[in-house]
Amino acid sequence: MSAPIHIGGVGTAVTDNPLPQAEAAAFASRFFGDIPPRVRATFDNAGIEQRQLARPISWYESPRSFPEKNAVYQEVVLSLSERAAQAALAKAQLAPGAIAAVVFVSSTGVATPSLDARLSQQLDLPAHVMRVPLWGLGCAGGGAGLARAAALVRGLDAPVLLVCAEACSVTFVHGDHRKAAVVATALFGDGAAAAVLLPGEGPGPRVLDGLSHLIPHSEAVMGWDLCDEGLAVRFSPEIPAITHQLAPVIVQQAMERQGLSAPPARLTLHPGGPKVIAAYEQALALPSGTLADERAVLRDHGNMSSPTVLFVLERALANPPASGDYGLVLGLGPGFCAEGVVVRW
Repeated sequence: MSAPIHIGGVGTAVTDNPLPQAEAAAFASRFFGDIPPRVRATFDNAGIEQRQLARPISWYESPRSFPEKNAVYQEVVLSLSERAAQAALAKAQLAPGAIAAVVFVSSTGVATPSLDARLSQQLDLPAHVMRVPLWGLGCAGGGAGLARAAALVRGLDAPVLLVCAEACSVTFVHGDHRKAAVVATALFGDGAAAAVLLPGEGPGPRVLDGLSHLIPHSEAVMGWDLCDEGLAVRFSPEIPAITHQLAPVIVQQAMERQGLSAPPARLTLHPGGPKVIAAYEQALALPSGTLADERAVLRDHGNMSSPTVLFVLERALANPPASGDYGLVLGLGPGFCAEGVVVRW
């Protein structure tokens, strides 16, 4: 991307329903019954102290229909999106009327019209604002959203608002006792994040390029399976191994496209879980402590799918690297794919 584009501000939001990991483990014991010890250990080894849910944990004790869960999704995601977007606009010191387009990323529920239509009105965005809803990207959505938003800024020469919001917990399927469902109960939380991308130079990192990489015939690795109760989680235990293989490929792609002789100095990664973080560290030979922000977000909020990498980016903006350093903002998700952007701080 030749025209200068920078990130003007990032805002985040979570619900008022915190769930300590010990309570999540107790819920799983009540609900799933005899969990194999190796699977039960996921709760202890997830690196999560608490996350925030759309509803108090008692709400999940009873079966819920897909329409009921989807109504909660719409309510919670819209509320969190508005709060995160307002925070991002305030940090960017930008009035809502200046936004030319809004990119809305979400995969944990459905709405037609897409929720960005209602969000745009609640934020008092211009009636002519361009709306770009993205669905189905899951954990890669934050990285993809940044890339698509930057491309829009470049084409429009005007500010673009990115919003990523998920209510992962409401996809909980009461009749699903597979290992994947247990692991999801140990990892996923709910939240929203927003970023304002602006034309020209600014104090925030400059977005240089978007990156995408799709692994052929990998649809079974991660996604949703539609059942009577809604969206049942699908993910493979091979995700950490795939991360280990894919991470060097993406870093090399970033280096080649930017003509870099060394890997980006600052990585901002979607922390899918402790095994994914470890896979990044091993594959890229990262020094201890490099992914401290990723671990902190996972500890405090769990894996929130698409907004999670923006939570990490918010921390990075508060403690930026040296001016001129290159960085990589990246998420992996359904496809199976990698999506992100190269930045220069």
